[in-house]
Amino acid sequence: MRVLFVLMLISVVAHSQNQAQSPFQSLSDRFFDEYFFPNNPTTATADGVHKYDGQLEDFSKPAVARRVADLKKWEAQFANLPSSDDRELVLSYIRANLLELETVRQWEKNPDNYSSGITNSAYTIMSRKFAPPEARLKSLIERERRMPKVLQDARANLKNPPRIYTEIAIEQMEGNLDFFKDDVPLAFKDVKDAKLLADFKASNGAVMAALKDYEAFLKKDLLPRSNGDFRLGAENFSKKLLYEEMVDIPLDRLLEIGYANLRENQQKFRETAAKIDPRKTPQQILDDLEKDHPAPANLLGSFRETVVKLRDFIVEKKIVTIPSPVLPILEETPPFMRALTFASMDTPGPYEEVAKEAFFNVTLPEKDWAPARVEDYMHSFNRGTILSTATHEAYPGHYVQFLWVQRLDSRVRKLLGANSNAEGWAHYCEQMMLDEGYAGGDPRMRLGQLQDALLRNARFIAGIEMHTGKRTFDQSIEFFEKEGYQPHEGAVKETKRGTSDPTYLYYTLGKLQILKLREDYRKMKGAQFSLQEFHDNFMKQGFPPIKIVRHAMMGNDSPTL
Repeated sequence: MRVLFVLMLISVVAHSQNQAQSPFQSLSDRFFDEYFFPNNPTTATADGVHKYDGQLEDFSKPAVARRVADLKKWEAQFANLPSSDDRELVLSYIRANLLELETVRQWEKNPDNYSSGITNSAYTIMSRKFAPPEARLKSLIERERRMPKVLQDARANLKNPPRIYTEIAIEQMEGNLDFFKDDVPLAFKDVKDAKLLADFKASNGAVMAALKDYEAFLKKDLLPRSNGDFRLGAENFSKKLLYEEMVDIPLDRLLEIGYANLRENQQKFRETAAKIDPRKTPQQILDDLEKDHPAPANLLGSFRETVVKLRDFIVEKKIVTIPSPVLPILEETPPFMRALTFASMDTPGPYEEVAKEAFFNVTLPEKDWAPARVEDYMHSFNRGTILSTATHEAYPGHYVQFLWVQRLDSRVRKLLGANSNAEGWAHYCEQMMLDEGYAGGDPRMRLGQLQDALLRNARFIAGIEMHTGKRTFDQSIEFFEKEGYQPHEGAVKETKRGTSDPTYLYYTLGKLQILKLREDYRKMKGAQFSLQEFHDNFMKQGFPPIKIVRHAMMGNDSPTL
């Protein structure tokens, strides 16, 4: 028996080695270890790979040229392997990066990528307690010492950026400076090591001085010569969609789809508003709903209650399997994050071994604000927004998907994915949960969901039309106001975002792809269709483009829309 056991064990080990040594597995492991993480240390930190915590991205022209050459070599190697969904996912990632570096060239156009980029790199060290504060501070110091060079590289790289890009970088600068001045020291207030603190004071001070110099450069030098065009053009827009989202639908057809969904949601919005009060306009009803919010002191409690109710509803109605009974930790947003977000789901990276908690952060109004400012701020946390935010960020949105990703064996699926899947899933959940009966058909909750859907509809259309020359910047602001039902300040903010995030159609794009996949899957399964089984099979794929999910679940390459 012992001999037989040993032989079986040898067979299992040999099989495992053969599996580990498959050509794709070997090449993809090398790609992540030799290219992906070394060239993206900020991403590595966020993913829970802490080998690169003291390093920073190299934005110099020679480094950009090296990355292009390296990516082309990797592309050729992967292209020589047999086709598979994971191979296509890696190739799409490589081609999206080559498009960015060689053609779109944001590194030559967007000054904010440098100043806000180093801020984000510091943030990833601060946001999770994956090591003692002294160790993380040491890594941050090493990273900070490299930051002034990034801003020097920016000066050398930037060529005729769009004026709106330079204006946004200038607008963001105060927040970046305050972050390093106030938030970074606060995050390491418990460190007592005198030498470490002295080194930090020097490195942090150098970053702030470099940012101030960069701000002066932006205002006096770059802004007067910022006459570039932010528009991608139809060809590059289509390529970006193809490589990042695996969507090859012609842009004119996408616009038809986008406008049809916009009109459908506008009609539903009017009908839902009439159910609440037919004597009032939809805008008047929205204004009333914004006033229906908890007191600031009860906001966290309202979110906790909503999260628990959502989870219980999912379990009771068999919506999707939740891999862990552990709730995310709901807490007030840490001080150093409050300038960045109203609410967020802070999940650990797929390879994080220490700081494995997931935090649902909610930003409360500051205690020294005047009552009028507090009331205005709390409009963003009306009860409909609390529901849609909790659904999107936690159950069954980002948090549940993160729990599934943690269980995956594929390194490719843990690390590479698509916004149309991750954001599409979370946006789909906002509608799906109400469709399945959550909130008992309350039209007020439905109206809030539809307003969020209209915002995403407006992004879908404005992004394509702005970047293909069909709509100007000012016309896009007007579109967000009139067609997306957004207030003016929100419309301006959304339009600004669209100049540098052109494919932010991925919320609606992903939702519509999931809805079509669900309907086609339902037809294929017939009487055997189960919503939970559909969602579980969707989750098992990670977060790749819906085309890959569809191929796995339907067994074919039928159209995603």
